[in-house]
This record gives sequence, C-alpha cells and structure tokens, in this order.
Amino acid sequence: MATTSQITRYMRQQLQAIYPEQELQAIISIVMQEVLHYSPIDTVLRADFEQDEVFFNNIKAITSRLLKHEPIQYILGKARFHGHDFKVTPATLIPRPETERLVDIIVDENEQSDLRVLDMGTGCGCIAISLARALRFPQVEATDISPDALAVAQHNALMLKTKVDFRIDDILNPDTTGYRYHIIVSNPPYVCMSEQQMMEPNVLQYEPASALFVPDDDPLRYYRAIAQFAQKMLLENGRLYLEINRRFPQEMQSLLTRTGFTDVRIINDQYGNPRFATATLL
Repeated sequence: MATTSQITRYMRQQLQAIYPEQELQAIISIVMQEVLHYSPIDTVLRADFEQDEVFFNNIKAITSRLLKHEPIQYILGKARFHGHDFKVTPATLIPRPETERLVDIIVDENEQSDLRVLDMGTGCGCIAISLARALRFPQVEATDISPDALAVAQHNALMLKTKVDFRIDDILNPDTTGYRYHIIVSNPPYVCMSEQQMMEPNVLQYEPASALFVPDDDPLRYYRAIAQFAQKMLLENGRLYLEINRRFPQEMQSLLTRTGFTDVRIINDQYGNPRFATATLL
C-alpha cells in the first residue's frame, strides 16, 4: 500500500531528470485524474490516503513509459482539445493548445449559418469536429492522406456525436471536383528538417514524421498547394485559415498575396509568436 503523497513523490523522483517542472506537474495531475479520478485539490487534501496496490502498479506502468519519452497522450490514448477529449494514436499528431486559437479565430469571424467548411490534413479530426460543434449549422468536410488517421477522426466524430464528412485526399494533389467552400482551414506539415535538433524526444520518437516535417529547401510546399487549391475551390469572399511556421510569416503573406488573396493577416498565438495566416478570396 502507498499513500497519495508517496505515489506523487515516486513519479516526481522518477521523472524529474527528464521533464521540466511545469510539464512534470501537469503530467502528474493528468495521471492522478486518469487513474484515481483526483483533481489537483483532491491530491492535496487526500495526501495521506492509502491507495490500492492496483492503482499504484498502474501508475508505475505509466511512469515506465514516460521514462522512455512516450507522450502521455499516447499512453492514455486521448488528448484534450477545445473542451473535449479526442482519441489519439501514433497515426495522428497530438493536438496543441495553439491550434485551439485557430478554431476560435474561425468561430469569432464567421457567425453566419450553413457554411461549407473543409479541413485539409485533419489528423485526429480535432479542428473539423470542433468547428462542426461551434459554428451555426455548418457542413464540414475533412481530408487526410492517412487511412489510419481518418479512422481515428471518424471515431472521434462518432464519440462526440458530431457530423463531419471524412475522405482520403492528398494536400499536394487535392481533388478539385467537389463542392466549393466558404472556409478552408489547414494545419499542414510545416516543421523544417533542420529544426529536429531543437525538438523534444517525445515528439521525434513517437509522433508521425510525415505529419510534421517538410524539406528545408521547400518549407512552404504544402501552403503553396493549399493556396492554389483554395483559389479554385473557395466561394466569393471565401476565407482561408492556416497554422504556419513562425519562422516564415512574411513569406506566407507574400505567397498568399501572389496567389490572388486579399486581406492577408498574420496573427500571433497566445505566446506572442506569429502562428496563423488568414486571407480572403474576392
């Protein structure tokens, strides 16, 4: 038997050499919530409670995987995004808090109903599903090149009782025979290969490289394809929303302007980094 405080002390001692303090505290909170259903306040108030050995063994198993840099979201099989839990697997990227801001921007700027929306490169479906839930009676489609990712996205839509039409498609060679859209959104691969040296092992070793990286000599390859597709497939006054690499805001602005878009804006994320590009097709 071990008390709550002994369990949290065990996790801290095992993991403190790997994770910075703020991240470690967040991980401990997530694990305590998942295994014991304890909030952070419960963890403090019930510090002296003795826990069943089964629970402690479960936490030891999770800690063992964390020691190998496996992301906690993959260990638990879910990630929190825009107020809901989404299933994630190694076939999908883990949703980032920054991307929630992209959803909020779209919702804030599009109050009308019955909008046709396309999410290109949907992954676990977090953007498409969040928009389907937050916009007024939208018709949302989402594409991905990975059948495994689409299976996860379809599962998430089913679990969250949300209608999204999913289909396989390649951002670099997209199908242009369908409907036209009021909104096209994408968070495509944008991390340059040379940036790998600055990334954490939990990202490099576990998240799908095909959803992350682009060649250093062509960092905007996906955005160029998306912009050309959107120029054909957006309705009049349709809007394009993109998550971008903070290294290339000026290049993104130039690309969208050259492709025929107006009202091109670069918007910072909550950390003050240029993270989103939006544009309108007149």
